Amino acid sequence: MTAGATVRGYDPRVPPPVGVTGTASDAEAAAGADLILSVNSAKEAVPALTASLDAIGPGAIWADLNTATPGVKQRLAEVGRSRGVPVTDIAMMAPVPGKGLRVPMLASGEAAGRAAATLRGYGADVEVLDGPAGLAALRKLLRSVYYKGLAASIVEALEAARAAGLEDWLRDHIADDLARADASNVARIITGTRQHAVRRGAEMAAAAEMLTDLGVQPIMADASRALHERLAAERPPPGE
Repeated sequence: MTAGATVRGYDPRVPPPVGVTGTASDAEAAAGADLILSVNSAKEAVPALTASLDAIGPGAIWADLNTATPGVKQRLAEVGRSRGVPVTDIAMMAPVPGKGLRVPMLASGEAAGRAAATLRGYGADVEVLDGPAGLAALRKLLRSVYYKGLAASIVEALEAARAAGLEDWLRDHIADDLARADASNVARIITGTRQHAVRRGAEMAAAAEMLTDLGVQPIMADASRALHERLAAERPPPGE
C-alpha cells in the first residue's frame, strides 16, 4: 500500500481498506503472492491456511500474525510442511494503531528470515528468533500474562477506588510505582510473594470482599487470592 507493496486481501465481513484490492476468497488473495499475511483470529488461522494451499505458488511464504497458541502455530507449520509451504510465526508486540507496519514484531519458524527481510524492505520492525514456529507466539503470550494481567488489575483497582471516592489518590500512587520500577522490583516481587503468601492470601480475600461491598466484581483480586493460596500450600512446613 503506502509503503509500495501491491496488496490483495480477503475478509468476508468488511470491505477492503483503501489501497487493498479485494478478492472473493482466501485462495484468491493468496494466489501469486510472494508473502501471505494471515491476520484474522486464532480460530480461523488453520482454516485460512488450508483454504489457500492449492493457490499458493512455489517459493511463497505463509506468515501467521494471529494471536494464537504455540500449539496452533506448530500445527500451521505441519500443515504447510506437508505441502511444501514454509510457515512463519509472527507476533506483534505492541498495539498496531499509530504504528502500522512499524509495530515491533518477532518472527520464528521456517523462512522467518526471508519474511522479515521482505517486511523490512517496506519499513517494518521485525526481530528474527532462532527457533520453530510457535516461539514468537510463546514470547508474546508470556508477556501478555504479565502485561494484560497488570492492566486488568489496575482497571479493577481504579473501579473500586472510584466507587470509594479515592480514584485520583490511587491513580497517582500507581503512576508513581510504575515510574520507579526497575529490575530490583521484579526480584522483590518474586521473593516477597512467595515468602508472604499466607498473609497476602488473607489480605486479598479481604480485598475481594471489600470490592464486592463496593459493587465491583473482584475478578483479579480473587485470582490473586487463589494464586497466593496455591503458593502458600506449596511451601514446605517449618523445619523442613
